[in-house]
Amino acid sequence: MKQIKAFFLAVTLLFTSYSAQAEIVVVVSAQSTVEHLDKNKIAAIFLGKTDTFPNGIQSVPIEQAEGTKAYEEFHHLVTEKSMSQLNAYWSKMVFSGKGHPSKEVSNGAEVLKLIAANPSMIGYLEKSLVDDKIKVVFAP
Repeated sequence: MKQIKAFFLAVTLLFTSYSAQAEIVVVVSAQSTVEHLDKNKIAAIFLGKTDTFPNGIQSVPIEQAEGTKAYEEFHHLVTEKSMSQLNAYWSKMVFSGKGHPSKEVSNGAEVLKLIAANPSMIGYLEKSLVDDKIKVVFAP
């Protein structure tokens, strides 16, 4: 009987923690010509492996602050890297001179403000913040 209760408690906690996550979407300016991006292209942009969108226009990734829920969820779902893996990755890139981390802002509202004003920028934020100044190009 105790095992059954423990099982149901574990399942309940799993669903509760999953539903507590904010739904993250990847966005660009409504003025951007980019309509859709796949997960691999977005990961390449945010990991500094490419600096252009598929149409050849420069891409400028905007990160939310390291340690925020949005940052962790985005990287878990899109780049598939943990915080320690990201730190090691960027340390190696900076040390070798091959790249540097993206510009960071403190929250989704700042991401929205920057991206709405610049068609070259790409970022992620909570789906609830999406308005007509930006468009969703990927929803993990």
